[in-house]
Amino acid sequence: MPAAALKPKPSATQSTAKRSVPLDLPCAPVEKRQLPPGRPREWYVTHNRRLKAMRLAIALLDLGVYMPNQARNEKIRSTAQLIGVHPPSDTTCHMVRALMRYSR
Repeated sequence: MPAAALKPKPSATQSTAKRSVPLDLPCAPVEKRQLPPGRPREWYVTHNRRLKAMRLAIALLDLGVYMPNQARNEKIRSTAQLIGVHPPSDTTCHMVRALMRYSR
């Protein structure tokens, strides 16, 4: 029997990046920790925006969108809907593309 026939094929819930979470289901909720108190409101807004952009960039990479110019606002917003987060603002979409640009 050829060696290729012995290799297990990836299941429907596993992408080529070896993720065990299927993309057609919302992500499991992440354990939330309290943010440090006493910071200005803008710090919290920026922090949450970065977390959201990072989640979206990872989801886009899992979907096969590797170049920032492939990630238009519409694609990023449809991915947000796919993973179960609120649609991102233009600023967050810009941040997603910046993360993708510097991840290469």
